[in-house]
Amino acid sequence: MVEPAGELAESSSRLPRRYRTIISFTLIILALAVLWESYKWMGQTTGGVWPGTNLGLPVRTNNRAMPHLWDIVAALFRPARRGGDEILFITLLKAAMFTFRSAFAGFVVGSAFGFGLAIWFIRSPLAERGLMPYVVASQTVPLIAIAPMVVIWGGQAGLPTWLAVAVISSYLSFFPVAINSLRGLRSPPATASELMRSYAATPHEVLTKLQIPAALPFLFPALKIAATASVIGAIIGELPAGLSVGLGRALLSFASSFSSAPEKLFGAVLLSSLLGVVFVGLVALAERRLIPESRRVADIPEFAT
Repeated sequence: MVEPAGELAESSSRLPRRYRTIISFTLIILALAVLWESYKWMGQTTGGVWPGTNLGLPVRTNNRAMPHLWDIVAALFRPARRGGDEILFITLLKAAMFTFRSAFAGFVVGSAFGFGLAIWFIRSPLAERGLMPYVVASQTVPLIAIAPMVVIWGGQAGLPTWLAVAVISSYLSFFPVAINSLRGLRSPPATASELMRSYAATPHEVLTKLQIPAALPFLFPALKIAATASVIGAIIGELPAGLSVGLGRALLSFASSFSSAPEKLFGAVLLSSLLGVVFVGLVALAERRLIPESRRVADIPEFAT
């Protein structure tokens, strides 16, 4: 007997959230793969123009500029260097682990700084009014411009190069945590704060027993953004650092040989993306362990003060 459409929709909605997320993620990846190959097929069929027009396509579809997806995957299991024994996947995996060290350190420092800044702002409206414009303006500075300065200053201070890269990573991580934590700390209703004060609770007790627990559901969406931002910051920071390892170095190296081996660069981009996805997945796992599903907020925080 065929089930009505409403019952099918209801049964699909009963799937656990993590399964729905996995299915959605898989479908998006498949759709992007189909779009990639369809665009390549169209360009090769029409001679590099839009069908029915003489307008050229924005990206060339030959194998030197846009290789097939299966060629990119196959390149991951071939030697990374000519005459070498180590396959590209292992080389990129080692580079990803090195980059993850800087990204994780920057994530921890930046998140702690951002959360501490939010607590300071909630306790001192004067500090918020005076410093919030500078916090926002800090994110308008091009990271590629300040990364070399941070690396040079870190070297002059005797910091290991990877730690200087972590500083750049933390620079991108603190902002979403600070803004969304501030929103979360302000989320308790006024009646709850008044009830705490009626029991002679100190400001410290109000903070630790009311405001911080209320802010946790707002904190984790920001931590997911901070996780991806820390990976981006670590990769950008590795570019001027002169490191011989790391995803930033791999991207720079394979970009110089793009015309002869574009699959390697796309493979490095793929591993960089996977590193960000894995990092966000670890934060999401911590969220599921610590925050009940009924208390979670949207994954994309509203940066409102």
